Amino acid sequence: MPLHPTVIRVTERIRERSHVSRLAYLARIRQAGEAGGGAARARVSCTNLAHAMAATPANDKLVMREQRAPHLGIVSAYNDMLSAHQPLEQFPAFIKRAARERGATAQFAGGVPAMCDGVTQGQPGMELSLWSRDVIAQSTAIALSHAVFDGALMLGVCDKIVPGLLIGALAFGHLPTIFVPAGPMTSGLANDEKGRIRQRYAQGLIGREELLAAEMQSYHGAGTCTFYGTANSNQMLMEVMGLHLPGSAFITPGTPLREALTTAATRRLLDICVPGPSHTPIGEIVDECAIVNAIVGLLATGGSTNHTLHLVAIASAAGIVIDWTDFDELSSATPLLTRMYPNGQADVNHFHAAGGMGLLIRELLDAGLLHDDVRTVMGHGLRAHVAEPWLDEGCLAWRAPPAVPGDRSVLRGAAEPFQVDGGLRLLTGNLGRAIFKASAVKPEHRVVSAPARVFDSQSHMLAAFKAGELDRDVVVVVRFQGPRANGMPELHQLTPSLAVLQDKGLRVALVTDGRMSGASGKVPAAIHVWPEALDGGALAFVRDGDVVRVDAGAGTLDVLVDAASWALRERAAAPTGVADTGGGRELFAAHRRGSLCAEQGAITWAA
Repeated sequence: MPLHPTVIRVTERIRERSHVSRLAYLARIRQAGEAGGGAARARVSCTNLAHAMAATPANDKLVMREQRAPHLGIVSAYNDMLSAHQPLEQFPAFIKRAARERGATAQFAGGVPAMCDGVTQGQPGMELSLWSRDVIAQSTAIALSHAVFDGALMLGVCDKIVPGLLIGALAFGHLPTIFVPAGPMTSGLANDEKGRIRQRYAQGLIGREELLAAEMQSYHGAGTCTFYGTANSNQMLMEVMGLHLPGSAFITPGTPLREALTTAATRRLLDICVPGPSHTPIGEIVDECAIVNAIVGLLATGGSTNHTLHLVAIASAAGIVIDWTDFDELSSATPLLTRMYPNGQADVNHFHAAGGMGLLIRELLDAGLLHDDVRTVMGHGLRAHVAEPWLDEGCLAWRAPPAVPGDRSVLRGAAEPFQVDGGLRLLTGNLGRAIFKASAVKPEHRVVSAPARVFDSQSHMLAAFKAGELDRDVVVVVRFQGPRANGMPELHQLTPSLAVLQDKGLRVALVTDGRMSGASGKVPAAIHVWPEALDGGALAFVRDGDVVRVDAGAGTLDVLVDAASWALRERAAAPTGVADTGGGRELFAAHRRGSLCAEQGAITWAA
């Protein structure tokens, strides 16, 4: 199937826009890769090398001294707080063993921070969440800066962690690199029941004990949270970009297949570390076509809106410039092929059982919506990732994915999509530019025009809801939540309350310069609005009672105030002191000051 004309057009536009910066990036990584020859550790001094291997086992020292076999660096986001990352504790042992079996060596190069957005929701720590991505990128660079590694394995799963690892790895784009996932936890409480209980709690109909019991049934063991939020969107992206072994994203932890895939990732990295035709630097994999494939994968699965930030940042790290118009145009041509919570009731385990990533990639390739002519960790061509792993008498093998989806309520082919577009819309108007996740919102709720109620914090909005002040048609505006104001926290706490109002038959929408991310749900929301209020964006001039119109069909976001009255308005003052100190926020003042806007990925390292 020839490539879809929209995919061709957007790819060529990105390539043209990125020409100078991409050439500069490739020149930089190729110079780094060509600086010397042979094993990387042969290019450091004897003192450097002695330090690097001082604590290694005797046999590893012998191999490292010979400077013939590859030496791998492991960068891990392991911690016990994140259920998704707890299984990573065991992975370095698997990797080192697999390397030794091939006559090579591996070292734990460094750990990176990994915070759980599920723990910090609505807490001061959430205002550090977005900045953790760039800190992780910097930590990855520090781990790899020792310059003794011939390849790297990235161990991470969740929200800002995989983007941060990838940005850091791209700074060392001359190194072959494979991402190693941990897999989702087994399915728990059904998502519709979880949502129902959260709404009952928001209404005051049940207490904290009943809510906590339900949440513990949802988040109950090791592995990634099973809803299709940012963490699982990350895993999808790594596969569709060719940075995982095929089909490895959604294999549950603690299983023989999961261990076999981790071992196989090590062996494959050793194959692509060796100088010659198989040598595959990560900076060569992540090109314009891979970025377009990532956007298409995100749209086809109804993935996390966080990636309208993170993919921009990832692309920038590889010298590639993308914007929200690219997402919007690709969305118009990309069919929605999955229904996973919050876009449906199924979870990622159901998706995997229905055919998973292998079937999804095949359908998108056959429809001309993905570039096949790309490099991946498996070699040349994305079609190598149309496969699912299994154990054949205890040995890892790959087979073709099912011919048809096993459950059409969860996964469909490109000829029979859930909807003909990807459901991610760019909204523009006199309030700025914003993202709207239409795939999670029923068609009858995609256009809302109602008087505004304006808040400068989510706590004030929740207090107004509990006081009954929002029981009417309303567009809730929550401003001063952008990256420069307070780190652009996720505002998940607002969803149950707004859903209660919507379920009463009221016309409700949210407009904010903050984030809703992977849990963007059934309430229409114009998010990531920029210019943000703190930078003089129009949200700072909106007043209670102004009619705001959110129209996902037309792609518009406007406040309906006559120009003369608007011109006389003064900008609302930002809340003072709230995001400046406490909970570590004082340490990130430079990030807030230096952040680029949301459409530029809210990055701090290029400011």
